[in-house]
Amino acid sequence: MKHRAEFLLISASMGFALGGIAAKVLREANMDAFRLTQIRTSSAALILLAYILLKDKSQLKATRSEIKDLIIFGVIGIAAVTSFYFFAIKYLYVSVALIIEFTAPIWIVLYLKFVKKKSVPPTMWVGITFAFSGLILISQIWSGSSLHPLGVFVAFLDALALALYFIFADRLSQTRSSISLITWGMSVAAIFFALILPWWNFPFEFLTDTYSLQGELSAYSAPGWALILWIVVIGTVIPYLLTVTAIRELSASTSSVIGMIEPVFAGAIAWWLLSEAFNTVQLIGCCVVLIGIYFADKARQKVS
Repeated sequence: MKHRAEFLLISASMGFALGGIAAKVLREANMDAFRLTQIRTSSAALILLAYILLKDKSQLKATRSEIKDLIIFGVIGIAAVTSFYFFAIKYLYVSVALIIEFTAPIWIVLYLKFVKKKSVPPTMWVGITFAFSGLILISQIWSGSSLHPLGVFVAFLDALALALYFIFADRLSQTRSSISLITWGMSVAAIFFALILPWWNFPFEFLTDTYSLQGELSAYSAPGWALILWIVVIGTVIPYLLTVTAIRELSASTSSVIGMIEPVFAGAIAWWLLSEAFNTVQLIGCCVVLIGIYFADKARQKVS
């Protein structure tokens, strides 16, 4: 099928965006970001492990040289990316958190320039100028109502973690199947959280309590377990599998550019369901940031 990989990435972006909406509801109810990530990754790991063990457990085999990369992929690329994002959306609009997260290509190229000492094309600096000019427009710092500093800081940490996700996914997906890689990543993340956040202290009341939805759905409510299930299946297992499958065909660079559509989807859905509305200047800022990310990633392809 022509453009199969592009279609998979766009579908994955929609899934991630929909999962973010349910996560926003739980975060507004003060569910801890790390606990939310823990149940998301652990549930996804169980589903994926059950499937792969029934289908072909040999896919879980890993060489000694792969173990280190798989652990980094799971802890940083899965656990950190997810928990930082969940933390940030407590303080920022879903779309703003995602736009900052998707500045990942900029940080990759800056690393190549200043750490690896590689030559960076002029389009990189154009991209940086656009990206940060757009963030200024979104924050509207001249109006006295800037973005929440803690939310912005954690969102930028999320961008750094996402950069590592794309790098390691690109490397590991060359020798592993999509489902094998994501199963490893989710399992490593689940073990990591089990070690630092014991399950016997998990706030299980969040699964049984009922939460009022927001925006256009404010007249409705949903139990916590249903929101978690939505996040795990629609916002995690399916989109992650689609993403890694696409990265194998398109490379990390191209995938990260197409992935920029996720903030657009998230913004549209959040506007409709959560009443997260931007003014005209902020909408222009979103567009300017996306243009900047595009230029930055084009530069990255030339130096990576």
